[in-house]
This record gives sequence, C-alpha cells and structure tokens, in this order.
Amino acid sequence: MKKLILASVVGLSCLSQSVLAKDITVWAWDPNFNIAIMQEAADVYKSKHSDVNINVVEFSKTEIEQKLHTMLASGVTSALPDVVLIEDYNVQKYLQSYPGSFYEMTNDIDYSQFAPYKRSIVTFDDKVYGLPFDTGVTGLFYRTDILAKAGFTHTDLNNITWDRFIEIGQQVKEKTGISLLGANPSNDFQLIRLMVHSGGSWYFNKDGTFNIKNNKVVQESVRIFRDLNLAGIVRPTIGWSEWVGSINNGSVASVITGVWIIPSIKAGKDQEGKWALAPTPRLNIDGAVNYSNLGGSSWFVLSASKEKQTAIDFLNTTFASDKEFYNTILTNQGAVGSYLPAGNTDAYQTEDVHFNGQRIYSEFNEWIAKIPAIDYGMYTYEVDAAIAAQMPSIMKGLPIEEALERVEQQLKYQIQ
Repeated sequence: MKKLILASVVGLSCLSQSVLAKDITVWAWDPNFNIAIMQEAADVYKSKHSDVNINVVEFSKTEIEQKLHTMLASGVTSALPDVVLIEDYNVQKYLQSYPGSFYEMTNDIDYSQFAPYKRSIVTFDDKVYGLPFDTGVTGLFYRTDILAKAGFTHTDLNNITWDRFIEIGQQVKEKTGISLLGANPSNDFQLIRLMVHSGGSWYFNKDGTFNIKNNKVVQESVRIFRDLNLAGIVRPTIGWSEWVGSINNGSVASVITGVWIIPSIKAGKDQEGKWALAPTPRLNIDGAVNYSNLGGSSWFVLSASKEKQTAIDFLNTTFASDKEFYNTILTNQGAVGSYLPAGNTDAYQTEDVHFNGQRIYSEFNEWIAKIPAIDYGMYTYEVDAAIAAQMPSIMKGLPIEEALERVEQQLKYQIQ
C-alpha cells in the first residue's frame, strides 16, 4: 500500500510539473545564425527556468512573412508563435497594418541599453513593440595591399566622402587595374539604402507620405550611385555568389556593406592580414555622417500569446541584459548585437588577425550608437523596385529629379 501511495504521489508530482510547464514557441530563419542564436538563448534561460520549454521553429523568411500576413489578416491567431523574428525593413508594415497584434514592451525593456536607431525602428506612435536584435552597421572593408600599391593608407580612407571615395577608386583602377567595388550597376540598392540612412533620412515622412522627389538626401544618394558606376570603378556582379566571389578572388579592392559580410570576407584564407576597416563614406550634405546600417532584425511578442510575460522575461533575461550571451554569439555565430554593453566583453575587444590585428568589433560597437535614428516606413521594397525601373534611364542621362518624380508618381498609383 505504501508503494502504491508513493507511486501515486510521484505521478501527481510529474503531472503537476507537466501542467505547470510553460511552452514558448519562436519562429525564426537561418539555421546557422538566427536559429542557432535563439537556441543558445533558450539553453541559457532553460538552465535557470526548468519549467519553461522553448521550441524554436525554423521557417524561411518568406514563409514567416506569408504566415504572419495570412493569420493576422484573417484574425485566426491560435497557430501564431509567442515570439517571432521580423526583418527591420518590414517592421512598420506589420505594426501599422495589424494594430494590436504585437505586444507593447515600452515599460518592460530597458531600451536605453540599445542603439538609438534600433529603438526607433521598433517604435510606432511613441510605443515600443520589439526587442532589437542584430545590427547591420556598415563599414568600408578594404584590401590594404591593393590600396598601398596605389599610394593610399588607412588615414586616406578614414571618414571620407563618397566623392573622395570615387576619386580614390579611379586612382586605384589606373594604378592597379583592380575595381574598387563589386555591384550590380542596375539594381544594387544596398548602396543607396545605406547612403540614404547615413543622411538621416528615408523615403517617407512621419505621416507615411512619400518623401522622394524633393528629398535632397535621396537625390544625392542616387547621384553617387550613378557616378560610382559611370566612373568605371565598379566591377559588375550579379547575385550573391558572384559578388562574394569578387571579394575572395581579389577582383575588387573593397566592399561597403553590413557587418554580416565578415564571415564571407574571411572565407578568403589567403588574404589573412590584408584587410582593414574604415568608416562608411558620407554624403556631401549637412548632417550626413560616416555611420549607417544595412539589414538587421528584431524580436516581437505576439499579443495572442498565452505566455506573454514569460516570453518577455525570456527576451529580457537574455537579449536585453546578458553581456556574456552576446560575447558567446559573436564568438560562435559572428553576430553583432545592438545591445551596447556587449562592447565591453572579450569577443568585442579581440584583435582580428584577418584584419591585421584591428579590433573591428569594438569599432562597430562604437559606430552603432552614432547611426541616425529613422523610420523605415511600410514600403521600402516597393521604393527599391520603382527606383530600379528608372535606373537604366538615369545611367543614360535622365535628370535625377525627373526620375524621382516618376518614381513617386508610380508609387502613388501602386500603393495609395
């Protein structure tokens, strides 16, 4: 009888723990980056909260976007996750299209610890809804050996303008025969995006109306993009593989993009010690800076979640307060977060041998605090496509102001 009673007590205890267990489902993409990092966060949290089960589900980025739109539009939210990763360029589209669908965390997270520009991205109507994650802070990565052959040192590349960058590129091409950049001259809008962002502007006003045709920052960015290609210093590349290939095989002397390119640069093992990092070139416009962003994503808690407070506590305990967690994911996944205190960890202070001992991550951590805070609005990708349609004509001499007038008119018919 005693054994029977004991077995019953044990069974009830197990049942009680099962009933009380809290399940958190997370949607993310990229098994080698976002998924792996979220799993690391889950393991950290689980070690101190044994009653919480965190299930990280992998979908493609496109699948997540489709599922979110379909479920939120239909109002059928039972199959939604508790936490979801959203690309920063699409954040406002979700917040504004589906009000109330994402849980406000203004008073739950200490946002002063994050890069100001990332806080701005996840804010709508003065309320903060997301937890900033990775940064796409940009830089000018360059081959020191190739630039040296043309007579240039790090000082010559530090805090320069785009016009000076073009001049340097022309001299590098003349003296070495190597193009300064690789890009698709028709539609590589990564460059235009980071230029516009560094100017403290975007394609939309605060009220959501278009800010394109009369936007001096956009005009100047398109002008620089045109001049880069017409100057003969850009090696045409199509697709990711060809672009990265031009970096690894020495066909180009530099690349200007987000911090996420570093693993691809390091894939060129024979180039170890031949790379260096400088700030992003700036526009010739008052207020423009040598700091920008390209890409990035943030975590959001769904209002439909039955475990909202647990989900927030999970994010708060890991992504919003644990410096050593960021030290780990930089070491293991090469992830640079927008959590500013992470810059004080060992990984951020490491002297990188591929970059000739430069403490590149420490510099990036300083730069993210200086990136202009802007609002990406709802239709960044639509603007990209509209500008792409006009770029061939711009290259052939169509005045930029006229081209941007066409862009804005097309978008007004397409979106409004």
